[in-house]
Amino acid sequence: MVTETRVPDTDTTVPQNRLVRRIALGAFAAVVGIVTYTALRGAPAPDVDAGGTEMDVRIAVAGVDPATAALPLSTTLTSIDGAPVDQNPENATDGLVVHPHRETPVHETPGGKPLARLPRTMLGDSGNTWLPVIEQKPDWVHVLLPSKPNGSTGWIRSADVDYARTPYTVNVRLQTKKVQLVKDGRVTDTWTVGIGKPAAPTPVGRTFLLGAFTDPKQQFSPVILPLGTHSPTLDTFGGGPGTVAIHTWPTTDVFGTESSDGCIRVPSAALKKLSEVPLGTLVMITDD
Repeated sequence: MVTETRVPDTDTTVPQNRLVRRIALGAFAAVVGIVTYTALRGAPAPDVDAGGTEMDVRIAVAGVDPATAALPLSTTLTSIDGAPVDQNPENATDGLVVHPHRETPVHETPGGKPLARLPRTMLGDSGNTWLPVIEQKPDWVHVLLPSKPNGSTGWIRSADVDYARTPYTVNVRLQTKKVQLVKDGRVTDTWTVGIGKPAAPTPVGRTFLLGAFTDPKQQFSPVILPLGTHSPTLDTFGGGPGTVAIHTWPTTDVFGTESSDGCIRVPSAALKKLSEVPLGTLVMITDD
């Protein structure tokens, strides 16, 4: 048995993941790319110990299958060859998110070819991996992956994950240059933001909040929120893998413009609220 729980509201006792391991990947350079993580911390993570609706699943077997140990890890730093592409990038989910409680294989189809390994933690040793569920079948869940190419998905065993549910969705509307925070289907906040320039656009599609970190080597944003998607035109930036992120900016003239290298530049008030949104929360980036 595992328990599916509703993610607590952010003004209650939601656990915070704080990663302190340094992962040197270059300089963030104020735009696109995961870089030097010195105080990486997760946004609120779902509390799987709280009450909720029970879901029948198989009991996980501890350890890693030697047959899949050589597969690549699915992280923002990797590409997964042969990963199924998201077939419904414009569809919202019901907020179900999962966390692997052990390293588990990612499969092409339920019970099919293993393509990668999904780690328990993302971007360090202490922050739990939370991924949005886009489809379910008996004993299996279909999730969005943080790896390249954009829109990569995979199937993992239900027995290997904990379940929770987030009430939030983040909508990024590129044409109007607006970000909306949605809770329980209702827009609670709307902000004008800056997006990627034509040569390095912000990628369209559904993705998710991968984590949060601070970088003392930059002064443009107190917290950076990497997403599970990458620049469609930049293979790398500043030594990082071209990961798109949400962050603020020291001047307000960028809001309402196409001026970044793919990242979403938001006002300070927006960053504060978005930093409290649970990991795994769906982020819908659309052309409207």
